[in-house]
Amino acid sequence: MDILYLIDELESRLTEGRRIPLTSSVVVDEEECFDIINEMRSRIPEEVRQAKKTERERERIIAQAHEEAERIVALARERAKEVLGEQEIVRVAGARAETIIERAQHEADRIKTDADDYVIAVLSHLESQLGSLLTTVQNGIRVVREGVVGQRSAGAGEEGAESS
Repeated sequence: MDILYLIDELESRLTEGRRIPLTSSVVVDEEECFDIINEMRSRIPEEVRQAKKTERERERIIAQAHEEAERIVALARERAKEVLGEQEIVRVAGARAETIIERAQHEADRIKTDADDYVIAVLSHLESQLGSLLTTVQNGIRVVREGVVGQRSAGAGEEGAESS
């Protein structure tokens, strides 16, 4: 029996008791009421012990929950630091990559400019050599033509003299 049941029993005995007219008094079976009261007295320490045990268990669970919450918060803070550190590493790596790409682009532009300058120099030199060679070829053609024309003229003069 629990304490609430015993309280209900005592209340039931009081309400079922005989009323004394013109008073608020009730006649009840004294022995039954004392039995219920004694049973209540014996149950109260057990109920109190149970309540204290329940209270201790509740406090232990709350303390454990607080410890777990603190552990989770500490882990979250640590993870946040890691993430921020990783973000910083990514940011620095990105900046460095941009610098490297920029330098590489400048180097590529410089190499292209140098290559263009070299090609222009080589082609200009080739143009000069080809110009000289063209002049030599043209002079050679002119000399050969003059020699052929001269021989034809000389040959024509000799033929005319022989025919006479």
